[in-house]
Amino acid sequence: MSQTWWRGAAIYQVYLRSFADGNGDGIGDLAGLRSRLPYLKDLGIDAIWLNPWYPSPMADGGYDVADYRGIEPVFGTLAEAETFIQEAHELDIKVIIDVVPNHSSTASAWFQEALTDREARDRFWFRDEPNDWQSIFGGPAWTQVADGQWYLHLFAPEQPDFNWDNPAVHREFEDVLRFWFERGVDGFRIDSAALLFKSDTSYEDLDEVHEVYRRWREVADEYGDRVLIGEVWLPDQERFTRYLRPDELHTAFNFDFLACPWEPAELRRVIDLTLTTHAPVGAPPTWVLSNHDVTRPVTRYGRADTTFAHGGRLHGMPSDPELGHRRARAAALLAMALPGSVYVYQGEELGLPEVEDLPDEQRQDPMYHRSGGTNRGRDGCRVPLPWAGDEPPFGFGSGEAPTWLPQPESWRKVTAEAQSADLGSMLNLYRTALAHRRDLLGDGTLTWLTMGPDVLAFTRESGLTCVSNLGTAPVPLPPGRVLLTSGPLEDGALPSDTTVWLTSLA
Repeated sequence: MSQTWWRGAAIYQVYLRSFADGNGDGIGDLAGLRSRLPYLKDLGIDAIWLNPWYPSPMADGGYDVADYRGIEPVFGTLAEAETFIQEAHELDIKVIIDVVPNHSSTASAWFQEALTDREARDRFWFRDEPNDWQSIFGGPAWTQVADGQWYLHLFAPEQPDFNWDNPAVHREFEDVLRFWFERGVDGFRIDSAALLFKSDTSYEDLDEVHEVYRRWREVADEYGDRVLIGEVWLPDQERFTRYLRPDELHTAFNFDFLACPWEPAELRRVIDLTLTTHAPVGAPPTWVLSNHDVTRPVTRYGRADTTFAHGGRLHGMPSDPELGHRRARAAALLAMALPGSVYVYQGEELGLPEVEDLPDEQRQDPMYHRSGGTNRGRDGCRVPLPWAGDEPPFGFGSGEAPTWLPQPESWRKVTAEAQSADLGSMLNLYRTALAHRRDLLGDGTLTWLTMGPDVLAFTRESGLTCVSNLGTAPVPLPPGRVLLTSGPLEDGALPSDTTVWLTSLA
């Protein structure tokens, strides 16, 4: 791949605990992931992004990091991680890992030292009196320690926030980047990238954060074709793209697109705004339909309200599975055709629904527990993948131990094995689309076509035309040879909630 491989890459997100279990303990691990690398190669992705694999008490699914230079023993060993990176590279698959710079774990050596040595506390946010900030997960953002002081945690109490006014924190993370770059990692996805610095009144998007990423960019550039990807949730697109200036991050997640309703005018607005704001900084857009924090598209698109917001996940709202499946297929082809890079969250290619009926006693997300159960949390999109067979664990592991979250019995119909044999399956749609995308799409620009208010249609430099019909009636196709459709045509016309890719007649 070129040194700008990330500009148009198809990147597959692996939530390691739920991807594949290699040792039969019911929890996904590196052995399971390594065994499924041929599947990912066949799917047609360019890179894998892994959620945190570091040693962790798992108070927040690994985002409470105890040691940034190791591997959680449940997942494997550092040597196995290095072998995985090598094996992925042999298949021409890049490896991106999470880094979590906003907060650590109460189990980390630094925080344990801070509990007994007040001079060590300056690496975190300790105060004699807390303010009124609330945790993003619910409840107060401050916890008191034995000697009366309080520490800040914007997320769970087990996740103390670092103090980025302390130079030692800067040095620590620059060293962490180098540690993994030297082991072959191709990039980092930066968790909660806009939250590092705090003032007396704010903790989001303070100007000082940009100096951190300028320095990180210098470190990444020392290693060649490495990429820095920001998780930046900001409503202001102009401030969002400040993180993408040529000397800062390479790309950042486009959450406006992810949260957008299945409505033509709003999707067109978000796409146009994304392209317009990215162009001046020369950064490629990213297109994301789901991730480990978000209601799965098949469920979300089947609802009357197709938006997404963390504070209102709409758990339990009726969802039409057939409608959701049709729209999810159409949305996948739309997202893959847009200029820039695209992300696929594990199970998205299988059309998995959100699991909304998990037993309360098995839910592990701190969002659920800290909200007193009013927010059902994110466990429903983290259920272990179904690979094969007619009953749980569906090839996820050996079955020696139950999966860490239970799988629905109905998933026998959507296993990777079952879908591989079905040419019309979601899995084969993704395989075909990603193969065409590598040749015809990726980085670049688009030219809009006018086909009415309910239709999104555009052409790309390769001559491919993408048409998505979000209206209620079929629409005639523009000139071209049909390359791929998300669903059957109706007498040569494009039905509602369907996307088609066409190539030039020549």
